[in-house]
Formats: sequence, C-alpha cells, structure tokens
Amino acid sequence: MANTTGDPTNGGGAHRIEAGRDRWQRRYDSARKRDADFTTLSGRTLEPAYGPRPGAEVPGFERIGWPGEYPYTRGLYPTGYRGRAWTIRQFAGFGNARQTNERYKMILAQGGGGLSVAFDMPTLMGYDSDSAQALGEVGHCGVAIDSVADMDLLFDGIPLGETTTSMTISGPAIPAFCMYLVAAERQGVDIGGLNGTLQTDIFKEYIAQKEWLYPPEPHLRLIGDLMEYCAEHIPAFKPLSVSGYHIREAGATAAQELAYTLADGFGYVELGLSRGMDIDRFAPGLSFFFDAHIDFFEEIAKFRAARRIWARWIRDTYGAKTEKAQWLRFHTQTAGVSLTAQQPYNNVVRTAVEALSAVLGGTNSLHTNALDETLALPTEQSAEIALRTQQVLMEETGVVNVADPLGGSWYVEALTDEIEAEAERIFEHILQMGGGADAEHRIGPMTSGILAGIENGYFSSEIAESAFQYQQALEKGDKRIVGVNCHTETVSGELDILKISHEVEHEQKRVLAERRSARDTGTVDRALARLLEGVRADDGNLIPLIMDAARAEATLGEICATMGQEFGTYTEDPQF
Repeated sequence: MANTTGDPTNGGGAHRIEAGRDRWQRRYDSARKRDADFTTLSGRTLEPAYGPRPGAEVPGFERIGWPGEYPYTRGLYPTGYRGRAWTIRQFAGFGNARQTNERYKMILAQGGGGLSVAFDMPTLMGYDSDSAQALGEVGHCGVAIDSVADMDLLFDGIPLGETTTSMTISGPAIPAFCMYLVAAERQGVDIGGLNGTLQTDIFKEYIAQKEWLYPPEPHLRLIGDLMEYCAEHIPAFKPLSVSGYHIREAGATAAQELAYTLADGFGYVELGLSRGMDIDRFAPGLSFFFDAHIDFFEEIAKFRAARRIWARWIRDTYGAKTEKAQWLRFHTQTAGVSLTAQQPYNNVVRTAVEALSAVLGGTNSLHTNALDETLALPTEQSAEIALRTQQVLMEETGVVNVADPLGGSWYVEALTDEIEAEAERIFEHILQMGGGADAEHRIGPMTSGILAGIENGYFSSEIAESAFQYQQALEKGDKRIVGVNCHTETVSGELDILKISHEVEHEQKRVLAERRSARDTGTVDRALARLLEGVRADDGNLIPLIMDAARAEATLGEICATMGQEFGTYTEDPQF
C-alpha cells in the first residue's frame, strides 16, 4: 500500500515552509512565462502564487506544498497558467469526414488549440459503415471512419505535424491510430514527431461505457504493444488517456470516479512494467481524462487529490524517480450528464461553472460542452458559444494569473483530504479482490483486482448504487436541478438542432463500396493474413502489421474482425 504521509522532507514547520517558498521562487524565476498582463481588472499587481505568511507554521503543509513541487497538489508547474494556459481542445465529429473537417477548421480558426475526434457508434464498435450492425447509426454521434481514406479527408488541409490531436476511442483504438499514422505519412509528416493523445483505455469500457471488442487479455496485449511502439518511435504522443469521464457519466461519485480511474492507471503502469519497460520512460506517456461536474468545490478537490495520489503511488509503490513520470496530466470535459433538455439555455451557465472548476483544479486541456448536446450534436452556433466560454475564462476572469488560487482554503483542503482518503479505501478493496498486494500476479496486483472486479460486477454494481441514490434524492427534491424539479416555468422555446441526414449513411456506403472495388484485393488479403499470423504467434509487436493493413486500404471492420478470429468476443455476465 502506498505511503500516505507525504514527503517527510517538506513538513509544516516555519523553516521548511520558507525553504519550500525559496525553492519555488527559484524555479519560477528560471521558468518561461507568457508575455501577458498579470494584474487585476483594477490594475492590482498579483503574486504568481500565494502561501502561508512568512514565519507561520502550518501542520500538514507538506500535503499542500508549492506549485510545481511534489506531491503536485497545487499543480505541475511553478508558473501555473502564467507559463502556459490550458489547451482549448473542443471535441467534435459528425456525419462524414468532409463535414467534420470543416468543423475542425472552424474551431482552429476561432482559437482552438488542438483537435479532439468524436467517432460514430459503428466506428467505436469496430464496424464498417456498411455492416448490418451499423444500420441507422452512421455519422450520428460522431464521424464515420472506415479506412485511411476517411482519415485523409478528416485532416485534409490540417498539418498533423503541427496540430495536437486527441482521439476518443478505446475498443478499436489501435487500428484507428494506425490509420491516423498512415494519414500523417501521406501528408509527408515524420510520424516520430506527432503529438496528441489516444484514449485506448479498455478498463473503463468494462467498468462503465461497455464498448469493447475482445476479452480483457487481448485488449491488454494490444495496449502493451501500443505503449512499447510509442515509447520507441513516437515519444511525444500519449498512447493512453485513462478515462474517468465515462465512469462519472454512468453515475459514479467524485471519489469513485477518481479511485477507479487512478486504479486503472496503476493497472496500465503494471502492464508496462510486466513488459520490462522503464517506468520513467513510459509513465509520462500516460494521461488522464476527467469529468468536471456541477458541484464546484468537490470537483476542484478531486483534481487536486488526483495529482497527489498519482505522484505518491508512482514514486513510492512503482518506483518512478523523475518528476515527469510522477506528473498526472489530465484533460477535462464538462459534464454531459449535467445538461438538461428542459430550459437548455441554462446549460451555458452549468458549462461555465464546470469549466471554471476544471481550471481552478489545474486542468491541462479542456472541452466545454455545447448547450444543445443533450438533444443532438452541436450546431455551429452552440459550438462557438462553448468555445467562447473557455476564451472568456482565459482572457477576462484573471484565473490564469495565480497558480492554485484556492490552495490553503480550509474547505478545499479538507475536501481534498477526504476524497483522497476515500480513494485509498477503494484502492485497498480492489487490491484485496485480486488476492492482495503480496500474492503472485501475472501482470500486477492492481490489475488482478480490476479484472476480478470486472468479472464479479463490483464496479458496475457500485456505480449503479450511486446513480440510484442520486436519482432518489432528485425525486424527493433533496437535490435540485433548475428547470427539472424546481423553477420549471420558462419563456424559452425549442432549439433548432443539428440533424444528420440519412443521406450521410447512403453516401458513406456508396463511397466505401467504390474504395473496395478500386483497391488491390490481393494486397489487402495478404496484409490481413500476415496480421492474423502475428496475432496467433502471440509474440512480436502488432502495430507495424496493423499499419501495413491500413496502408493497403483494409477497413477498420476488416482489421478488427481479423484479430477477432483469434481473440474472440466477450460477453458480460448480468448482475442483479
């Protein structure tokens, strides 16, 4: 079990606090800062960070610390957002690749700092658009991607070597990523310099979102191959975004979201270690994806606790020595589940509050939901409002001026400690489900506990119980949602929403048929046969073989089905 006492070299005595302040000041002075005005609206000069008054003793201050220092409760960088503001990364995808490409160009032209790809349901499940399972779903909840040709169109006119790209996909993440790599090759980009994030996190699929392709072990094999490949060939690209967002959206509490997500992260660390990888080399390639829900201070505390827990476990339990390996870097999306169809303009307020909690919690990048996303995919107007929400926070509110401005708040620090303690209790339970930390494990003790919890329904039942309790509180009126169970009168009318024409599906199928007839069938068949041989060999990295199949214009469905011949399928046991 991880040490929970913090760093003994940085206690709460006055001399240690002053020594920490001096260390922070030196690091701040030597760091790059943005050329910007860091004063209040009234012109008041602000310090870059605040702490105890000189000479003060603060018991337990080692658990709070200074920005940019272990345990990183107050952020990863001594400069906070003075060094670099968070990345505005708006999640988008709908219809076909050409339509989504136009939306991406709009986002980038209006100040977006990176792209985040939303895929449609058939793509998320590894089906081609002409599959019987895809009927009626093509292009409806994201963009349809069937082959590299779609990736070419998706990023047409967008230089991938200069644009960070996030892809929210897990089951078929590795084939989709290989198609992205081939699209970059076709642009003439050196793939070794690509930067971005692939979600890939399969644990959260079994826990919450339920979009898997194979049993857990084959997925873990593919993820291990991806981790090795990126560490060796694409060092800036993060092959895993460990996702709590979908866990929270399924009904988990803040502490459950935090604990299940970090436990999954520990499982992927164990996967890397089991393959003989150097933790100080691969751990910086792990990033996280959290939900920013509506309870403002609880969310801020959750983000602060996440950094502290991760740093301690990675250092003390898994042996990471470098700062970058101990850093928890995370993307945040405002809570889709908090949006309401009733009085949808209220969603602009909710999103702004949630985004502010993410920023005050130190997020590294952020997506803000559009007001109409509870009804349909965002229109251009609602997408612009969502983007402008971040820009107002960044440019007008002063939140970028001071690192961790809520650090030292009695309320926030108490909440941070409470959420951390609850997460630690959950970690202990997961470890015990796997036989305990001292038992023999094929990959590692946390991984064994996660796999046991997936099989016995622990995660699903705990989340279901939390969701049920919240729903009961809503129906009793103990918890309130404006426009739903209170303040229900309104003068606003219905929204004009984005509708995806059925013609999108017909056209995608037509184009896919043309591509199949135009490609070299023999080359495709040989590439898929080599991939199947590689899967059956149970050794060697599968990434190059999947890339070869993508280069031959094999479709996503063909690649996934080929691997499925050996990997098989997975059916969840029902829990009652």
